[in-house]
Amino acid sequence: MRKDYKLERRKYVIGGIVLVIACIYVVRLFSLQVLNDDYKQHADGNAFLKKTQYPSRGLIYDRNGKLLVFNQPAYDVMMIVREVRPFDTLDFCRTVGITKEQFDKRMADMKNRRLNPGYSSYTPQTFMTQLSAQDYGRLQEKLYRFPGFFIQNRMLREYAYPVAANVLGNIREVSPGDIEKDSYYTRGDYTGDLGIERSYENILRGEKGVEILLRDAHGRVKGRYEDGRYDVAPVSGKNLNLSLDIELQAYGEKLMQNKIGAIVAIEPSTGEILAMVSSPTYDPSMLVGRERGRNYLKLNRDRYKPLFDRALMAAYPPGSTFKPTQGLIFLNEGIITEHTLYPCYHGFVSGRLKVGCHGHASPLSLLPALQTSCNAFFCYGLRSMVDNRKKYQSPAKAFNVWKDYLVSMGYGYRLGVDLPGESRGFIPNSNYYSKVYGENRWSALTIISVAIGQGEVLATPLQIANLSATIANRGYFYTPHLVREIQDTVISPEFTVPKHTMVDSHYYDYVVEGMRMAVTGGTCRIGAIPGIEVCGKTGTAQNPHGKDHSAFMGFAPMDNPKIAIAVYVENAGFGATYGVPIGSLMMEMYLNRKIAPERKYLEERMLQSNTIIYSGVKKH
Repeated sequence: MRKDYKLERRKYVIGGIVLVIACIYVVRLFSLQVLNDDYKQHADGNAFLKKTQYPSRGLIYDRNGKLLVFNQPAYDVMMIVREVRPFDTLDFCRTVGITKEQFDKRMADMKNRRLNPGYSSYTPQTFMTQLSAQDYGRLQEKLYRFPGFFIQNRMLREYAYPVAANVLGNIREVSPGDIEKDSYYTRGDYTGDLGIERSYENILRGEKGVEILLRDAHGRVKGRYEDGRYDVAPVSGKNLNLSLDIELQAYGEKLMQNKIGAIVAIEPSTGEILAMVSSPTYDPSMLVGRERGRNYLKLNRDRYKPLFDRALMAAYPPGSTFKPTQGLIFLNEGIITEHTLYPCYHGFVSGRLKVGCHGHASPLSLLPALQTSCNAFFCYGLRSMVDNRKKYQSPAKAFNVWKDYLVSMGYGYRLGVDLPGESRGFIPNSNYYSKVYGENRWSALTIISVAIGQGEVLATPLQIANLSATIANRGYFYTPHLVREIQDTVISPEFTVPKHTMVDSHYYDYVVEGMRMAVTGGTCRIGAIPGIEVCGKTGTAQNPHGKDHSAFMGFAPMDNPKIAIAVYVENAGFGATYGVPIGSLMMEMYLNRKIAPERKYLEERMLQSNTIIYSGVKKH
């Protein structure tokens, strides 16, 4: 009898179909019973109400133990969607102070899994955050009318001082991206935004707890499940002690009123930041509570950009504050000695090229060059190094050596401060100029302006202050940081290990003496403080878009220094006009806790002056 191969094949096809269907059922059952927890949530939701217990966020203190940031109670409206029964929505809206349209939008957003990945009708969902005390009181009285809703206690931040907004940061409600990145968060939670609150979020936030409440058959809460045996208590966040001196910070912000720029003050022996002022600024309490969104939008649209932290984000031409780095490089490379003389013909002159300078004695050596801030001296020094083919073979190789020195001094890369958003500034290398001018088609004269902190060189006020601290320490620095103590935690070793530059320490003595001469009889004379040996260096940074920027870098006392500082005031002219007075007043206030009577006129002039009018930004 002939075999029917067609029927034979059909048998295997049917068997395969049955096998596929069986596999689908197995996979689906596995998904429902093992992977999907909807039914478990449904069962648990019938018997239990799990309420999240939010921890107290860590407190923040200044270096003298003054409380800066603490917590205040806040109330969120929560709901379990499956337990909501028909209710008077208009009455609910009036009670919590929202419109019917806002109610509908909040409901839609809450159920949108793209905006709220953790949505489930069986678990508590955040309907509304930061209820005011008045609205909380009204809702508490009427809560029985709105089945499925309950109130969740939370904590919001409160600020003891209306200063240091960019340093301290703030907290905001988490975004879908935050929830996706970190399973700790659910919709309605808060996270650090900007400043210390952001960079130390994992330490400040603590750990959530949970309270398990037992329900009856009607869903009513009957009490704690097994007397709280399975409850988990929240763990409070750790407290932080900052290196910030809040009184010095407040004084710096007063001095910088009606000005655009920054102040950074560092304790050289530790790298601890004593003050970090960005101006214009704002009161940190503006970004707390129900008005946060509106105030944030207002600040974001402000033409003066108060949310932009100029102290560590702005990259400026450092101007003459850069000259000490050049002197150190030339000394260490043997390009000059402390006795080397260069002429100044009211500037550096080479053929048709001239870099101007103000009148002073000529020729001169390194120390008087620092004292008078001579442009010509450092231009001659750069040419002697970069064009020295006998020592370096080519300008490109010489320039890369030059750059390596600056990197070791903290320029060109982020220093690693414990705040988000730090800029790296910019120090070009030989490849940069080879791309611009062509390989082997440039020399020192092509890039001569970098010798005096102009041209392509850019630095942050933090980097300039760090240079001042490095000179004060005679050749090393600690990574600048704001947190000096973390409760029950050892501070990161990256902030406690010194970083040495490529320059031999004894060469710093010459630069220190030159900076001291600048205060006793040079460009920083107005910065002299009675009874304190101050060292300083002015900077007047050329600005192609308007009036020059006024800068200052200094430290005090000369021996065993306690404070190093950088001041940068945009569109304020000569360094001696604003940078030096503000810097010296800050040092005096920190060291003496008061301003000498004979210098009160200087303080008053800085407090009353207005340079923002030269910024080119119209006041509104």
